[in-house]
Amino acid sequence: MTKKQQILSNLKENFLFAVIRGNSAEEATDISKAVYEGGIKNIEVTFTTPQADESIKELAKTFAGTDMVVGAGTVMDAITARIAIIAGADFVVSPNFVPEISTVCNTYGIPYLPGCGTVTEVAAAMATGVEVVKVFPGGILGPDFIKNVHGPIPHVEMMPSGGVGLNNMDKWINSGAWAVGIGSALTADLKEKGYSSVKEKAAEFVSTYKDLT
Repeated sequence: MTKKQQILSNLKENFLFAVIRGNSAEEATDISKAVYEGGIKNIEVTFTTPQADESIKELAKTFAGTDMVVGAGTVMDAITARIAIIAGADFVVSPNFVPEISTVCNTYGIPYLPGCGTVTEVAAAMATGVEVVKVFPGGILGPDFIKNVHGPIPHVEMMPSGGVGLNNMDKWINSGAWAVGIGSALTADLKEKGYSSVKEKAAEFVSTYKDLT
């Protein structure tokens, strides 16, 4: 099994992705740790976070040898992708498809999950070696998007991000989602209740997923 295949296998096994957006690298790291304590193992630190690469580096070092899989999100260009990978990211996610990012990720044997919202974008991404696309924005496209794309392209894997909640995770799973990305729902109570609330929210998603599968 190649490095890329092993990472994809681990990501699929974990199923739930925590999309981490912090006001600082330190906050992103603390949110990530709380999410992991709650049972979500795929950690996507977004580059909307200042010095996101520092958070990725800290997490990759601290959790080396564990079942946490650390990656980078909101990666908009190839330079940022390389920075993320050098920092320790094991996967790269972007809101749109950027061929140059796919090239960089392929060079390092790292999965690239680009945001796609049409069959044309999905096909273009696959042509560069992408195996899993991010359904984005998931809240607008909805679970039926996966079913409809799987009609003509049954072998592409898809992960919704945005619009995934406790009340509709079952619909995404039933539509054939490869995994799901969870964002702001995890930090909804962070300001009022602190990092323990993030852990509790993560645990809720884990419990719901286990009940559904």
